[in-house]
Amino acid sequence: MDFYEVIRTRRSIRSFRTDPVPDDVLRRILGAARIAPSGSNRQPWKFIVIRDEDLKEKLVPLAGRQVFIAEAPIVIVACGSNINYNRGGYMGDMSVLVDVAIALDHLTLAARAEGLGTCWIGSFDNSGIKGLLRIPSEANVVALTPLGYPRGIFSETGLRKGMEEIVCENYFD
Repeated sequence: MDFYEVIRTRRSIRSFRTDPVPDDVLRRILGAARIAPSGSNRQPWKFIVIRDEDLKEKLVPLAGRQVFIAEAPIVIVACGSNINYNRGGYMGDMSVLVDVAIALDHLTLAARAEGLGTCWIGSFDNSGIKGLLRIPSEANVVALTPLGYPRGIFSETGLRKGMEEIVCENYFD
């Protein structure tokens, strides 16, 4: 599939078929996250792959009661550890969020290329999920995504701002 078609048709999927995700497909998707760039090549991420039905159900109340999360065959929890590397300026501790977000974006685009759907989940109880999944104190949840074959079809959306609204030259105008 053409790269630009992948990014044009990637959507937040909230309805999944029960078909299992083949291990080789999952490995390629996780491999895309693994090779993502990070500041100073720190790679401060860890991805928890959850297939256990009981654990997926326990995530629902910890993720804004978004029931569709547990309907996907897999939920991936993206975690990041702040390794106290100061990039300089105000980024400091926030750089781990950027690094993990880049890796998760690689994952979601790779999933789309494989015909799988994802939905970036940013509403969650970090402490609750950390306790449930035994995530150590030095790490935090950055995002979750269900992963599976969508019930619907992928299509391009028209709900995007025009270029003239998001791009300026030389100065923030």
